[in-house]
Amino acid sequence: MKKLAGILIIVLVICFAAYEFQASESEDVQRVMAFGDSLTYGKGDKDGEGYIEGLEDELNNPQSEQKVSFWNYGIKGQETDGVMKQLDDYRIKTKLDEADTFIVFIGTNDLINSNGGNLEKISDRKINEGKREYINHLKKITSTLIEANDKADILVVGLYNPIKDNQKLEKHIRDYNESIKGLADKDERMVFIPTNDLFEDEKKTKYFSDKLHPNEKGYQLIANRVLESYDFK
Repeated sequence: MKKLAGILIIVLVICFAAYEFQASESEDVQRVMAFGDSLTYGKGDKDGEGYIEGLEDELNNPQSEQKVSFWNYGIKGQETDGVMKQLDDYRIKTKLDEADTFIVFIGTNDLINSNGGNLEKISDRKINEGKREYINHLKKITSTLIEANDKADILVVGLYNPIKDNQKLEKHIRDYNESIKGLADKDERMVFIPTNDLFEDEKKTKYFSDKLHPNEKGYQLIANRVLESYDFK
């Protein structure tokens, strides 16, 4: 009986030690939740998940003491209303308070679809109307994240113009970004990260996989910009 009791005590000690180790390890890992469309999903990157993978590789390099875990909720074709639905999904909503940082990179599809689903002929009226709805949705998204998590920063990534010689589109991209930055500047936990300048003087074939989506090199430029703009502590 004494021998059995001794074995049980040893098992309990081992289990407790393992639990403490896992809890400690869990506390040391930073969690980043990313929401967006195909650009967050990583479409066009044949080797992985776009800029998210670039961030993950850099932040978890062998020389780094920190460990960062990324939860990528990017969905191809998604607009801001889709992100709102995600945040209302019980499976995601109950995890929001576990994040240390949020990334929100959304709006490209909102702009394109407000213009009729393509960028061939720019309608100022339609895009301006769509932008008002987009900013309203973005406010709801960021407000939801702030209310659900009282510690996490929110990185709001700006849009870029995939057709640089289209000056009418460039004007709308800049208008979008000014509104996004204006929203981000209203809360100290929000950080606006610009991307429109990244591809200004670069050959499209070098950094893009198609007319809209970056390739591996293009996504790495976005990842580098995020790392330059924010310190993942």
